[in-house]
Amino acid sequence: MIIETDINEIRRIAKLKEDENWEFRSFLKGCDWGKIDVIVHKLYRNISSEIDCKTCGNCCKKVLPVLNQKDVERLANGLKLSVDAFKDKYIVERENNEGITFNKKPCPFLNNNLCTQYKYRPEDCRSYPHLHKKDFSSRLINVIENTSICPIVFNVYEALKEKVWNNPEFDDFDDFDWD
Repeated sequence: MIIETDINEIRRIAKLKEDENWEFRSFLKGCDWGKIDVIVHKLYRNISSEIDCKTCGNCCKKVLPVLNQKDVERLANGLKLSVDAFKDKYIVERENNEGITFNKKPCPFLNNNLCTQYKYRPEDCRSYPHLHKKDFSSRLINVIENTSICPIVFNVYEALKEKVWNNPEFDDFDDFDWD
C-alpha cells in the first residue's frame, strides 16, 4: 500500500470518496467490532510509524480539542499564568454545552507545525487521532470527518476498506492476511 501524505491530495481524495466512506461506515456497523478494533489498531501502528506528524500539523490547524480542568491547569501552569488568566486569553465554551476548547483555530500554540506547549498539551491532543482506542466502529462519524484532516486517519481508513470490504478472507479472522 502506498501511503499518501500530501494533505491537499488527501482532502481531494476524501471529498471524492465521501459517499464511499459513508457506505463503508454502514458496512462496518454490521461487523464484529472487536475484530475491527484489532485490524484498526494494527493498521494504525504500521501507518503511524511511517508518517511524521511534525511535517503536517493539520490537526492543530483544523480541530479544536475538548479540554478538561486538568488540561487547563496544566497549560496555565506551563505558560506561568493563573487558571483565570489562561481561560480569559485562550478558552471558549463549546456550543450545546459540550465543554470548553481553544477560542480560535489554528491552535494558539502551533508554530511551524510544532506545539509550543507539547509537554503541557491537552489529553485530547495527546490521544489524537484516537485510532488506538477501543470501539472504533462507534466513532465512525468523527473518523470520516478526520479522513480529510489527518494523513494517518485517511490511510488507515483506506487500508481498512482494502482489508475488510468485500474481502472473503475477512470472514476467517484467524487466518486473515495482515500484510
